[in-house]
Amino acid sequence: MKPYRNLAETITPDGAHLALYEHDGTYCIRLDRLELMDSAATASELMLGELAVCRHRSQPDPCILIGGLGLGFTLQRVLERVGPGAKVRVVELLPEIVRWNREFLFELNGALLNDSRVEILVADVREVIAESVRNRYDAIALDIDNGPIAWVQKSNDRLYNAAGIRSIARALKSRGRAAIWSARQEHSFMQRLVKAGFRVETVPVKPYPQAKRPAYTIYLADQR
Repeated sequence: MKPYRNLAETITPDGAHLALYEHDGTYCIRLDRLELMDSAATASELMLGELAVCRHRSQPDPCILIGGLGLGFTLQRVLERVGPGAKVRVVELLPEIVRWNREFLFELNGALLNDSRVEILVADVREVIAESVRNRYDAIALDIDNGPIAWVQKSNDRLYNAAGIRSIARALKSRGRAAIWSARQEHSFMQRLVKAGFRVETVPVKPYPQAKRPAYTIYLADQR
């Protein structure tokens, strides 16, 4: 059995150990030895990108925000579904994740960072959304932390609280959509989305196509 190779590692602002591994052609990122994401199980990340932009495929120049780069699969699907006039802004909190994509994951999805439609911003996505011009984005796709229950970075809770959701609503255009990845269903989070004026749908998704049952949830929050 081939061993896991530690390609790179860093310490997060909260003091956790984050590492990138390669194993037999697949890649994973672990936080304190617990797996965050794996290139062999990407169905939910691809579905996040698909659902975020499906309402805007025919639009010539949609403006899309992706919160969280990860291994690049949500970005991959968004770029596959939007046209040459699209603007896709990817916000990633950890500069090491961006660097790993460019250096170690170029053949996976890292090359997509050079796409002319893509802007990479190393920042807190909550602050980027809060400071955005009103009605800026056609779609916002968020794959931050473990979803509404923060795990990697405790301050990520602020993205999903009532004020954070109101910021998302302000940043979206009319008929805009926020697609939000979550490790599980959170009823209180859904209530906050509804209270902010969104029409909400939950979509159960599998970690990979052959999985027997869904493991994650994507929240679709549509402007009325």
